[in-house]
Amino acid sequence: MGCLRLFQDKSKSKSKRRPGMAAAPAFSSEACSNMSAPAAASSRSSSSSTNATNPSSASSSSSARSITDMHEARRGVAREIALRELRVATGDFSPLLMVGQGGFGCVYRGVLRLPGGRPHGTPVAVKRLNPNSRQGHKEWLAEVQLLGVVEHPSLVKLVGYCASQTEQGPQRLLVYEFVPNKTLDDHLFDRSHPVLPWGVRLQIALGAAEGLLYLHEGLEFQIIYRDFKAANVLLDENFRPKLSDFGLAREGPSEGQTHVSTAVMGTYGYAAPDYVRTGHLTTKSDVWSFGVVLYEILAGRRSIEKSRPKGEQKLLEWVRHYPADSPEFGRIMDARLRGRYSVRGAREVAGLAAGCLARHARDRPSMAEVVDTLRRAARHEEMDGEVYDDDAGGEEESSATLREAAAVEDDVAVAAAAARRRMLHLAALGENANANAHARRRLMLMRAAAAATAAT
Repeated sequence: MGCLRLFQDKSKSKSKRRPGMAAAPAFSSEACSNMSAPAAASSRSSSSSTNATNPSSASSSSSARSITDMHEARRGVAREIALRELRVATGDFSPLLMVGQGGFGCVYRGVLRLPGGRPHGTPVAVKRLNPNSRQGHKEWLAEVQLLGVVEHPSLVKLVGYCASQTEQGPQRLLVYEFVPNKTLDDHLFDRSHPVLPWGVRLQIALGAAEGLLYLHEGLEFQIIYRDFKAANVLLDENFRPKLSDFGLAREGPSEGQTHVSTAVMGTYGYAAPDYVRTGHLTTKSDVWSFGVVLYEILAGRRSIEKSRPKGEQKLLEWVRHYPADSPEFGRIMDARLRGRYSVRGAREVAGLAAGCLARHARDRPSMAEVVDTLRRAARHEEMDGEVYDDDAGGEEESSATLREAAAVEDDVAVAAAAARRRMLHLAALGENANANAHARRRLMLMRAAAAATAAT
């Protein structure tokens, strides 16, 4: 596809290749409304100021080859798939197979027969572009190019793509590996899911951090994710994380430059304030977003929840009252953990989150430092967390809710039993009615026969 030319070509000057990142370590489960300005093409800043990034970030800017160059070199890693194949795979995009919906469009589960794949087909997730979506062809193209050149256990794998023209207009689709365990957002905030254990939360945070580190430092060029949030962290069957949705990702600054100037895009509550204010995008923008998600993992709360009391609606403002070194730090911890977490580990993670949210980008840690801190925090295996009275009250309220639910279930069972009895009674009446009618007909026949005999 010669049309895949979203990213600007970089300078061909050679520089030292960045060392490859190690794969994320495997963990078992036992260890445990988009805000966007009008789209505009990215332009490279000529600023040499160090306010937006630190020296190490400046030295890790894009170098020898761009995303476009590497995509052309690796063409075929993700294959083009015909629209008719995807219609068959998804039951003609059946609503029964829809597993997600977002700004891009709808995501469907399907099964494709791929070369070298499973005999009965390979499960895939098919994302279909909504023609009226703001995240249009440009974002689709960005994902095709980016996911065609990256490879890491913590990044979702692109299986293929489709670009087709139909009577209904242009069709743009992306085909990913199917990740069965929904998202971190679902497991943290949807009460229908079991509570994520402390060890699993750290496993997810560490894996996601390693994915961002790979994007920032593991390639010949630098990638800024720009939309890190819990809803974009998929979880596989073993709760290992995979970053997804790279439509807003951008190539980092050219060599000798400190940031990329772009239209401000991202998700409200996760975008770094310095990026929102200036449009200057750096890897430290991703670090800010990661800090927000770390606090969500600790507290089991979204960054913004309008349903909570006024002083608790904004997570980042609320947690400031209970810093990592304060006596009542445990109040920010997810009450559903019921104290089953390491206090030392949680304090380290909270301190890291606070550092990620430093006002000035230069004061935030790099993702390499984030990974190191999370690995240290994961070594604390003691479960000595605190349970506050507020938490106990929450448990009592939860128990009361369960009792009410059980009472409702009992009422439903009683009503169902009564309905069954009524149906049986009506059936018996019907049988009796049929028997009586049969008896009357028999009596009439006997009387007619008797009258005929008397007449003779």
